[in-house]
Amino acid sequence: MSVLEARGVTVALGGRPVLHDVDLAVDTGELTGLIGPNGAGKTTLLRSILGLVRTSAGRIEVDGRPVGPRRSPVGYVPQRHEFAWDFPISVENAVMTGRSGRLGLFRRPGVADWQAVGEALDRVGMSELARRPVGELSGGQRQRVLVARALALQPRVLLLDEPFTGLDLPTQELLTGLFVELSREDRAVLMTTHDLVGALDTCTRIALLNRTIVADAPPSELLDPEPWMRAFGVSETSPLLKILKVM
Repeated sequence: MSVLEARGVTVALGGRPVLHDVDLAVDTGELTGLIGPNGAGKTTLLRSILGLVRTSAGRIEVDGRPVGPRRSPVGYVPQRHEFAWDFPISVENAVMTGRSGRLGLFRRPGVADWQAVGEALDRVGMSELARRPVGELSGGQRQRVLVARALALQPRVLLLDEPFTGLDLPTQELLTGLFVELSREDRAVLMTTHDLVGALDTCTRIALLNRTIVADAPPSELLDPEPWMRAFGVSETSPLLKILKVM
C-alpha cells in the first residue's frame, strides 16, 4: 500500500467542479511532480490531502487512514504569500507553529518539540538565524523557514506547493537537493511546480493534472507530446513541447 493514496477524488467549490475522479498514489522514496496549467486543481488537491477541503466523492488515505486536519502525518509547504511575514515572531517560533496541530491549544512545547524544531532548522541551513524576526528575512530564507516548519512535524508525507517561485538559482538548488534527500528517507514527497525542466530532471514520477490525472509515469515515459497537449490544452506547435525534445 502506498503511503499517500487518493482514489476517485472529486471536489466542487462554490458549486463549480474543480477535481473529478482523481487517482494518485505516492510511496516512500518517490518525489512526484504534480504538473498542470493554472486552475487545474493542483493546490485544491493538496488541501484535500490535508483534510482542509471536503471531497464530494472518493477517498484519501495516509498510511491507510482517512485524512484529517489534525490527525494526518503530513507536512505542508504553502506558497510563500500565504504566510503572515509581518507578524512579530522569530524564525524558531515560526517553525514551531508547524507542530501546533500536534500540541493542541493548551499544551506548551516540550523538549522533544524544540528538538524537532532545531533539527528542521539545521536541515534547511537556518540554525544561525533562529532568533531573527521573520520579517527581516530574504525571499529565499523565508522559503526555507516554510520548509523547516513542515519538517518540524517529522512527516511521512511532504506536500510542496510551488516551492521555487521567485527564488534565486542557489536557493532552488539547495531545496531541490533537500527534497531529493527527504524522498529517500522513508518519506513520500508530492510537489506542484511550473519548473517543467527541473521536474523532468529531478522527480522520480510526473503526474499531469487538469481536473483529473491525465498521465502518471516516470519522466522517461512522458516524453511523448500527446499527454502534455491534453493536460495543458495546447497544440503540437506549442513552445511548451520543445522542452520534451531536449530531455
